[in-house]
Order: sequence, then C-alpha cells, then structure tokens
Amino acid sequence: MYKLLFSTVLTRIDPERAHHLAFVVIQRLPLLGIGALVRRFTRPDPSLAVSALGLEFDSPFGVAAGFDKDGNAIRGLGQLGFGHVEVGTITARPQPGNPRPRLFRLVPDRAVVNRMGFNNHGAAAARDRLAREARRPSRPVIGVNIGKSRVVEVDDAISDYLESARLLAPAADYLVVNVSSPNTPGLRGLQELDKLAPLLTAVQGGAGDTPVLVKIAPDLSNEEVARITELALRLGLAGIIANNTTLSREGLATDAAVVEAAGAGGLSGAPLAARSLELLVLIRSLVPADFCVISVGGVETAADVAARLDAGATLVQGYTGFLYLGPLWARRINRGLVALRG
Repeated sequence: MYKLLFSTVLTRIDPERAHHLAFVVIQRLPLLGIGALVRRFTRPDPSLAVSALGLEFDSPFGVAAGFDKDGNAIRGLGQLGFGHVEVGTITARPQPGNPRPRLFRLVPDRAVVNRMGFNNHGAAAARDRLAREARRPSRPVIGVNIGKSRVVEVDDAISDYLESARLLAPAADYLVVNVSSPNTPGLRGLQELDKLAPLLTAVQGGAGDTPVLVKIAPDLSNEEVARITELALRLGLAGIIANNTTLSREGLATDAAVVEAAGAGGLSGAPLAARSLELLVLIRSLVPADFCVISVGGVETAADVAARLDAGATLVQGYTGFLYLGPLWARRINRGLVALRG
C-alpha cells in the first residue's frame, strides 16, 4: 500500500513538504490517543532488547539524526517501533538552514540528497521539551546530536558546542558531537585531530555523566578513521557513529542530469551501504567489545540490520529507508530480526 502511495502521490510532492506532512502525523500519534494502540502492533519482541551506554534499548534499530530536528515527535517515533530516537542536529543558535529547495530524491538509487543546513530552533528552545520527554515512563531512548551554529566561526566552535552540551546533556540519554555534516561550511575540518581532541574534551566536560559519542563522515580515509577511533578511546568517549552522509556521487543509477540538478549536499540511502559496513568492520576491529559502535547508512531490510549487528554494530540507525518504505518500516525490521534469529 505505501509503495503504491509513494510511487503515485508522494513522489509528486516536494520532498521536504512530504516529510513535513508525515512528520505531523507521527507527532500527533500520542496526542490523538491512538499511539498506545499503534504501539501494541509495533512493540519490539523482548528478545531484541539491547544493553548499551548504560541504557536499555527495546530494539537495536533506531532513527538517525535528521528526521526529528527539534525533538517534537519522540513519542510517536517510539510508538512506531524504533528503539531509540536521535534528535537533531541541534545548534546553540536557532537557524533556518539553507534556502529551499534543499531535499531531493534519487528514486532509482533509493537515495536522498540533502543540504538542509541544521535547520532547528536552537538548544535553549529544545531543552525544556526534551526534559519533559525524558521524564515520560514510556519512551524510546533519546539521543541528542549537536553541531556548530552557522554564524559561529570554526575557531570559536568549542564554546558553541559546549553551550549546547551544557543545555542539552541533562535531558539526553546520550550526546553526539556531529563534526561530519557536509552542509555547514568548515564543519568537517573539525575532524582533524588537532581540532577534534580539544572539542571532544570540552564537550565531555560539559556533558557530565551523559555518554558522549562522535559522528564521522564516510569520506574520510581508513587511516583517518583509525586515528579518530584511537582518539575516541584515549579520551574515554562512549562510542562512535559511522557514518554521516557522503559527498560522493559515484556509481549512481539515477540519470546524471537529475543528480546534477539536485546539486550540492550530502547523499544518504542505499548507495552508502558498502562504505558504511566497511567502516563498521574497521572500527570494531580497533575497539573493545563494550565500546559502542552505531552503524548508519544504507540499511533497508531486517537482513541489512542483522548484517550490521553480526559485523559488530552495537546499534543500527536508519533514516532514508523511512522515506521510501513508510511508517511500518521499524516494525518490519523488528519482526524480521526475530524471524532471522529464530
């Protein structure tokens, strides 16, 4: 049913508008009083529970940052079967993001190009809302992904991240330092070790007891990833998220003119699968078993998620597949994982 709806209706709607319409429905699930009924249908089997980061996850499968920018649909997403929701990216300063259009479908590749630019209402606005969600007894694990405000110079990034960390860590189950989005000028340069080490150290100090992870780009070389992994271990970070969107456009099935028309931005979806798995294997080979590695990029099916878990992922996240496969995606993943384990 959703595939028919997507091919006949949703592909004719601007991608960002389609996302907004779906988001409003998910946001209102608990408000309409039907979320609890939906949850009975989507609740993950108890056998899927995962202990990580000192937390209990109902399922190893969660929503990657980017879907819920400000933490407005956490309960609804949990009621659809996701074990955790990573909110953000949130910046210390409110910002509208890049001009529209800024989200583009590459349907033959089951991929998306985005240059959203961290559109969000800022850390101060998110703080109280996330704190309320954190107090709810029935909710998914809440991760909060923080990034650099666009108006802040790269040389001043540490104080900017630190402001977000201090505001948001008390309401987060875990905190993610995003230095890998391609849509904020200069941000990826923060992955250089001489800039990354003091940044992560500062955020850890501001986060208190909240676990801190770092999210890296797939476009780094294996040697660069290994060095960041070694840094994360040395600093005592709780984990690494591999990976963000890519700047690469190699090997796409979509017509080259369509790809060119989409323009700059990060590519997500099925084309990232191979590199994401490669980075997962590399990182897992360098870290102890209790170090959290969250794999994201190109997962669509329960078999994809199972392959990441078998390769050493502690948790797995998705986003683009949600846009192509619809609201019951997490339920299908969770049911499929149980079947594969049976």
